[in-house]
Amino acid sequence: MSQAGERRVAGVDEAGRGPLAGPVVAAAVVLDLSRPIAGLRDSKLLSAASRERLAAEIRVRAVAWAVAIAIVDEIDAINILQASLLAMRRAVLALGCSPDEVLVDGNRCPDLDCATRAIVGGDRTEPSISAASILAKVERDAMLCSLDLEHPGYGFARHKGYPTPEHLEALRRLGPCVAHRRSFAPVAELVRQDGSGWGGGAD
Repeated sequence: MSQAGERRVAGVDEAGRGPLAGPVVAAAVVLDLSRPIAGLRDSKLLSAASRERLAAEIRVRAVAWAVAIAIVDEIDAINILQASLLAMRRAVLALGCSPDEVLVDGNRCPDLDCATRAIVGGDRTEPSISAASILAKVERDAMLCSLDLEHPGYGFARHKGYPTPEHLEALRRLGPCVAHRRSFAPVAELVRQDGSGWGGGAD
């Protein structure tokens, strides 16, 4: 546990703003300065195995941590930026403790009743944000692997919903499924072409 009276700083980051499918996932982490975790860095710079190992260590050593999402319907309704901020807010509120300050990766902060500070590139410079980026990425990757089982044929487990050539080809061949973000251009175009709101899908 952290020492009594220690200032609690929560790092916050999200994963999944760019993909065409699946939720956006945010994490909030309050690190215990008396129990440092070696190797924290931007999740994109780590191998999948390293992320999994560090995520397990973060869950054990952190003072508090939480993961939250905004679902596809919310992304389509309020746009991906606002959905990302919503997921971040949910993650902070789910911490179970009130941080003195929240450090957010990027240039926008969620609406919170505490001091917040946006740090561009914070996932590379602030350990608590690095930890949040790792938890968010690991959680979202697991969700996309589950979506791959629910909606076979799109390759979600491999590309995690990003607009890779494989994914775009599967979209053209199968049409969008319910996991796809209708407000994102490649999906929206296929929905318009289909005329019924959805393609055939691989459900």
